[in-house]
Amino acid sequence: MTDGPTPPYFVTDGPTPPYLVTVGDVLAVLAAPEPGSLTRGATLRLGIAGAEANVAIGVSRLGGSAAWIGRVSDDELGELILRELRAEGVTTVAARDLAPTSLLLKQQRTSTHVRTRYYRNQTAGSRLCPQDIPEDLVAGAAVLHITGITPALGDAPAQAVRRAVEIASGAGVRISLDVNFRSLLWDEDTARTTLLPLVREADLVFAGAYEARLMVPEGPGRDDPGQLAKSICALGPGGAVIKLGEAGALALLDGEEYRQPAVPVRVHDTVGAGDAFAAGYLAELLAGEPPERRLRTAALLGAFAVGTTGDWEGLPRRAELALLDHHDDNVR
Repeated sequence: MTDGPTPPYFVTDGPTPPYLVTVGDVLAVLAAPEPGSLTRGATLRLGIAGAEANVAIGVSRLGGSAAWIGRVSDDELGELILRELRAEGVTTVAARDLAPTSLLLKQQRTSTHVRTRYYRNQTAGSRLCPQDIPEDLVAGAAVLHITGITPALGDAPAQAVRRAVEIASGAGVRISLDVNFRSLLWDEDTARTTLLPLVREADLVFAGAYEARLMVPEGPGRDDPGQLAKSICALGPGGAVIKLGEAGALALLDGEEYRQPAVPVRVHDTVGAGDAFAAGYLAELLAGEPPERRLRTAALLGAFAVGTTGDWEGLPRRAELALLDHHDDNVR
């Protein structure tokens, strides 16, 4: 095996239509389970995480069909990534690479302050390229979901995302984009220049208020979520969902505005909440549910994400969605 591009291979059976397909990097996560300094030689918990994979897992747990396309290292951490995704029912299509697995180091410095550090240079995920994108899998999807994280990893990953979008657009596949701006990966101007063409080709855009303003830096009503949604849709998408944290979300879908309050929950870990929200919405979209149901399930998954620890580990099965409507901790 060389350290250059290799053809994608299927690790699991193909997804069942209608399915979601997504493209991105998955990292190995080393997380400190207790607050404190890592200089003490703290014990670390090993797991995996990645925005696009988080969405695929969330969709799968709700009974939807999802596939993930990426590039993984030919090391034990690469095997861990594939095993975890397979265990969650996600179809995995991955090229193998001798470069190491991307790494996220997560430290809970105090009970209220979390520090994260990424190691993604010259890793397998950062070497994702257009040749890794299987045309038939993307063209056969109901939804292609992409984020602003993968294009930030380098020219080759950005081209891979562009290739997936080109295939989806040509096949009439609905394109979902979560802006997901990460200041540790690139600056605002570079992000805007790279992501605006993707926004224009997307059918649905998820963005926080700050991210929406990043995509539309000029114009009226920049503090008004409704106006931000209109400005995003004016770029081309038929739908925009503005995530507002504790204030819930506002969506503009085919010209009609919807508001969804947040689901009250005790916050444990906010990481992965946006991915969970997108997963809930897209799972219901695949199921043919109306906007109100999509947004309600999205809010529920966001609440599950912040109410538990980990990026995706606490995401619910469909039978568990009603748990947040009950306040009795005892199961009888």
